[in-house]
Amino acid sequence: MGSKYTKRYAEEFKRDAIAFVDSSGRTVTAVARELGISSESLRGWYRRAEADRAEVDRGEDAPGKLTSAERDELHRLRKENREQQQTVEILKKATAFFVKESDR
Repeated sequence: MGSKYTKRYAEEFKRDAIAFVDSSGRTVTAVARELGISSESLRGWYRRAEADRAEVDRGEDAPGKLTSAERDELHRLRKENREQQQTVEILKKATAFFVKESDR
């Protein structure tokens, strides 16, 4: 999970902050400073929102960008893949052990 010092923001606040960046024409850093939040947090939210918008207009102008749902699924699948690879390695070692034991 996150650090105990990590501040959580409501989705509505994030949407409003992103909309403020779009409507004000100011930089992400300037808006973040005005709202009293980390510019890196706002930048991350903004990039995720752009990727989600690209999903809606998915076309030639946004190849290779993943939506937040696709990123979450990719993260989940990679974790599952790692766990399965570890299981396979354990089973290989167990098989080798039992083959050696049965030869005695």
